[in-house]
Amino acid sequence: MKKVFIETMGCQMNKSDTERMLGILSHFGYNETADWKEADLLMINTCSIRQLSEDKAFSMIGTWGKKKKEQPGLKIGFCGCVAQQKSKDLFKRAPYVDFILGTHDIYKLPEIIKRVESGEKVCECSEDITPPLPCVGEGRGEGEPAINRTKSVNAWIPIMEGCNNFCTYCIVPYTRGRERSRAPEIIIKEAQEALKQGFKEITLLGQNVDSYSYGLSGLLRSLNALEPKFRIRFVTSYPTDITDELIRTAAELDKVCEYFHIPMQSGSTEVLRKMNRRYTREQYAQICAKIRKLVPDVTITSDFIAGFPGETEEQFLETLSAMEELELDYSNTAAYSPREKTVAAKWTDLFIPEDVKTGRLARLNEQVKKCCLASNKKYVGREMEVLIEKFYIHKGKNINTGRTRNNKIVHIRSDKDLTGQFITVKITNARTWYLNAETYLNLKL
Repeated sequence: MKKVFIETMGCQMNKSDTERMLGILSHFGYNETADWKEADLLMINTCSIRQLSEDKAFSMIGTWGKKKKEQPGLKIGFCGCVAQQKSKDLFKRAPYVDFILGTHDIYKLPEIIKRVESGEKVCECSEDITPPLPCVGEGRGEGEPAINRTKSVNAWIPIMEGCNNFCTYCIVPYTRGRERSRAPEIIIKEAQEALKQGFKEITLLGQNVDSYSYGLSGLLRSLNALEPKFRIRFVTSYPTDITDELIRTAAELDKVCEYFHIPMQSGSTEVLRKMNRRYTREQYAQICAKIRKLVPDVTITSDFIAGFPGETEEQFLETLSAMEELELDYSNTAAYSPREKTVAAKWTDLFIPEDVKTGRLARLNEQVKKCCLASNKKYVGREMEVLIEKFYIHKGKNINTGRTRNNKIVHIRSDKDLTGQFITVKITNARTWYLNAETYLNLKL
């Protein structure tokens, strides 16, 4: 058997794509290895959302290129969003790469592998930004990749892909294409397969998951009816696509977790307008208020950009105040990074100096810490259900780590590996990024 190593960067959609690529490669005699140095095939599944991610990708394949001089038979594949964006130019920058695979062409991997193994260099990056989304399930037809899921408690299931919003800072519509959705019966079948394999949580994926064209509420109800006990999550939500029906559905269904990830990006209405986001600060606040009213103990997380072109100090302070006023439980943050083809990348005269961006990002992260700790403290003394995700030893102590329904990380000391179990615990202490629990309740050992 040959060995393949895939480095996955970026979002959950990339992780799902990697699982599909591994599934395809398993039919060609490739087993996954965790050590890239022992692989016969090296692949990197790239992310282009930030310049830093792109730079890391090129740094990594540069290291692989040096390895190829020592091991001429080594094959290297460059995949994902950067591949889709840069296409054939990659061969000039990295001549040691054997094949380039864009985001729309995973189903072509079998043909690519055959051509590469015969000594050919291959580039497959379809320019059609609205390709059909491959269906996955038993009885797979031609062009439907198999799945080799990462062993864990959570199964990632894409329900739609692409984006129609064209935010001025974002490259996703150019790398992932326009929105298109998978048929609900295919998704349900894939979920059933994952549950049979022992997964305890299903996460529905989409760049704008709640704009799923067949109706996200209906899909959630169909999945909620499946057995046995498991959890359902969905990410990522675009604020104005969250309907009252979706909020009610999330509140009513017992398997749907109390968790919404809703990127705000800025607390300033004027900056949001320049970003081409279709809501104001006030509208975002109203959406959060609706959710908190109907969904008890809900966790709402967000994304924010520091130093967007033209952002003033006063507008940045609006972002800090929004995080606190809206009681956001956690936020992903990043300094603005100009992306090729996007509108904002042309506003060079409005670019914020790097030191200012770096300073604002640091302040943004401090606010995240403050909000996260305040959120976690609310649960001290509470009894909560935790799904254990892993068991490990830390400083000589045995630890089980899992998540509550509302996505809080919990560490529990125990000599027994409880991975995959739902347990009820009492929260004893709150840290910035996690909760501690000491007492087991109703635990069947």
